[in-house]
Amino acid sequence: MKAEQLRKSILQLAIQGKLVPQDPNDEPASVLLERIHAEKQRLIKEGKIKKDKNDSVIFKGDDNRYYEKVGSEVKDITNDLPFEIPDSWAWARFSQIVSFELGKTPDRHTDKFWSNGRYPWFAISDLQERSIVSSTKEKISAVALKEKFAGKLVPQGTLLMSFKLTVGRTSILGVDAVHNEAIISVFPIIADKDTTRNFLFNTLSLIVEYVETTDAIKGATLNSSKLSSMLVPLPPLAEQIRIVNEIKKFEPLIAEYDKLEQQATKLDDEIYDKLKKSILQYAIQGKLIPQDPNDEPASVLLERIRAEKKAKLGKKYVDSYIYKGDDNCYYEKVGTNEPVRLDYLPFDIPNSWSWVRLENAVIINPRNDLPDNLEVSFVEMKAISDGYNNHFSATTRSWKEVKSGFTHFQNGDVGFAKITPCFQNRKSVVFSSLQNGYGAGTTELHILRPIQGTILSKYLLCFVKSPYLIEYGKQKFSGTAGQQRFGTDEVKKTLFPLPPLVEQECIVNQVKIMLEKLKDED
Repeated sequence: MKAEQLRKSILQLAIQGKLVPQDPNDEPASVLLERIHAEKQRLIKEGKIKKDKNDSVIFKGDDNRYYEKVGSEVKDITNDLPFEIPDSWAWARFSQIVSFELGKTPDRHTDKFWSNGRYPWFAISDLQERSIVSSTKEKISAVALKEKFAGKLVPQGTLLMSFKLTVGRTSILGVDAVHNEAIISVFPIIADKDTTRNFLFNTLSLIVEYVETTDAIKGATLNSSKLSSMLVPLPPLAEQIRIVNEIKKFEPLIAEYDKLEQQATKLDDEIYDKLKKSILQYAIQGKLIPQDPNDEPASVLLERIRAEKKAKLGKKYVDSYIYKGDDNCYYEKVGTNEPVRLDYLPFDIPNSWSWVRLENAVIINPRNDLPDNLEVSFVEMKAISDGYNNHFSATTRSWKEVKSGFTHFQNGDVGFAKITPCFQNRKSVVFSSLQNGYGAGTTELHILRPIQGTILSKYLLCFVKSPYLIEYGKQKFSGTAGQQRFGTDEVKKTLFPLPPLVEQECIVNQVKIMLEKLKDED
């Protein structure tokens, strides 16, 4: 159970008369309602509140059913009541027990209403649930107060409730102020030591849910007529005090429960994130699945990659050959240079795998040569998902529009962010279903294009999302704070663990299964 669900359960008990025991010595709510009615008539007579056109009395008949009398008309409303209440309680319409006033928003285009603002003007965003509120983002001028609010401030201590958009949020004013038309100021007819104000302050958020407010909750308006007719379960005054005191006892416990819940959620998120990282790290270390001695080794695969790259690049191709010597150490031979021992490798890999520099395994940041009128996909950084997903969205542009000043890619290419924090956030994707097979996009991407039949794009994606590459890239960042990048030269030098082709496919499938399982558990 979430903290908010726990709070709601407690409030549910409160408004049903189940949170505290009833005291037979309490003045019953029916007598309280009579006093409220008398006080209301006095205030109407004095012109302090308006006459309620639909003033009603709700009572329980000898047949144990509830009736409502409006004028001379009496109607059975038993089936309209949302739940049962104790005998000492009473049902009342909202407008029976309080008067309420809507606020206003002075014309935004009239400078005199907003310049030199002196008086706090509350919007829904300024209200904090079940809190005393004193500060606002905006203030109105003395001119606005005079012309739009008749010079009248809502006094400190008044109960406020939102009744548009965020319906039922309650706060208490900590200062004299005004508010907009999405908020009502609520004034209990019997203001006995703020007892009813405090009861409503704690319970209105749940009571209002029983009103037919589906449209309002979705973002429309709960009109004042429906608000006036809202059914309120009214306890005796003495019990209202006991209910509020009991709710106060629970609040620190709920707050602690909420804190523990957040900590648990954070811990769960951290655990799942670590598991996902571990899966990818194991994947590129050859620890996720067993090796098959019948698989063609990666060294043979590398020969095909070398031949293909040499054919494409000709004399520009500079070979890098990493191998294991008889002394069990790794060496690298670049071009015609003498082999150099590699004193550092990121981790051990299986004997059937090979280490290779990334630039010798894939084509990095290629360019496309396409007709100007060809429609292609255009991808912005914000359109690429982060984390462990493989999703992106795109718009369509002509090649002429995007061929200059943007990164190029095609179906099957792997793109990953080079700039912080997008790089650390794992904004990376395998491009697929591109318009006519091609695309362009943000310059803050590196593109890895595998040679067909040698490296699977989804294995490359596992690699660029792995903890190894993220940590290595961070170490190689260059540039000013907030604009640091994993540069192309460093990407080219990156050591890449290459598995046999058949094993790549097995790794990709296993990663998919395991990440989906974790997602289901989330």
